[in-house]
Amino acid sequence: MKLEKTSLKDCFVLEPVIHPDTRGSFYESYNQRKFNELTLTNFNFVQDNVTSSKKNVLRGLHYQKNHPQAKLVSVIVGEIFDVAVDLRKSSETFGKWFGTKLSAENRKQIWVPKGFAHGFLAVSDVALVQYKTTDFYHPEDEKSILWNDPDLKINWPVQGELILSEKDRAAAVFKNSEYFE
Repeated sequence: MKLEKTSLKDCFVLEPVIHPDTRGSFYESYNQRKFNELTLTNFNFVQDNVTSSKKNVLRGLHYQKNHPQAKLVSVIVGEIFDVAVDLRKSSETFGKWFGTKLSAENRKQIWVPKGFAHGFLAVSDVALVQYKTTDFYHPEDEKSILWNDPDLKINWPVQGELILSEKDRAAAVFKNSEYFE
């Protein structure tokens, strides 16, 4: 597994080592020991989530304030544009975002630490996304930031009409959001 630093403090892209042969290929999608060594963290994942989205579905930007979750996000089928936003006021990258393409083909993963908002846009016809979390989902604690916030200026690769949930349409703007210390 290789670690690539992003423009955000503590947020990383991970790329597995692929072992191809005449039958296809093999790779470790997750190895706790290697993950801890590369990221210099020691988190336990408590929940795995899988979401299926059709093209132009945008999910996010979501976070939990009182039960913050770190996430390890990967794509099983298709391709997404994945975005992390640093909400930690004490961070030198507070209010900044990072986006990258994750796909079943490139097999990359993104580590989204606690204190970040997260979202993604399905850019393929179908995208099957899996993510591990370090805390359980608490729907009463979930917060959302508007996907097209004028201060964040996220450059989503939108092609066509977006499909958004009502919750995401009604999300708060960044300047009215709750932050982390």
